[in-house]
Amino acid sequence: MRVAIVILTAFLAASALWAQDSSEKTSERNREAQESSSRDTRVDISPPKGDAKNHPDSKGAVADLVPSDNPSDVQEFHPWNPMKAMKDVEVGDYYFKRKNYRAALDRYREALYWKDNDAVASFRLAVCQEKLGDKAEAKKYYEQYLKVLPEGPFAKDAHASLDRLAKNQ
Repeated sequence: MRVAIVILTAFLAASALWAQDSSEKTSERNREAQESSSRDTRVDISPPKGDAKNHPDSKGAVADLVPSDNPSDVQEFHPWNPMKAMKDVEVGDYYFKRKNYRAALDRYREALYWKDNDAVASFRLAVCQEKLGDKAEAKKYYEQYLKVLPEGPFAKDAHASLDRLAKNQ
C-alpha cells in the first residue's frame, strides 16, 4: 500500500512539473510572437537625405547596369537536367543497337536539349545522321563533339568520319 502511495505521489509531482514546463514554453512562444513584427525588422534601403544633391551624377553611373525596360537580368530560361540527358542517351543507345536510327536520333536530340554540348550525345547523333544519309548534319555534330572533347574517346572516330564525309562530297 505504501508503495502505491509513493508511486502515485511521484506521478502527480512529475505531471505537475511537466504541465508547468509546458505552460512556460507556451507563454515564452506567445511573448516572442508579440515582440516580433516585420515592420520592426525591416531594413531601410532608401538613400540618405541630401544624397541626390551631394552626388548629382550618381544616377548616370549606374544607369547602364539596370535596364530600364526589364529590371530582371534573366533574359531566357533553358532547362538543364543532366540526369534526363543521360537517360535519353541510354535509351538512344537501345534504339541504335536495334537499328532504329530515327528513334535513336530523337533521343540523342532530346539529350542535347537537356544538356547542351553533351559530347557523347553529339557524337552518337552524328553517327545516326550519317546512317540516315544527312551528311551535313553529321558533319556538324562530329565537329561539335571535337569542339567539346578534342582528345576524347571518340576523337579518332570523329576525325575519320569527317575525313570520309569530306571525300564523299
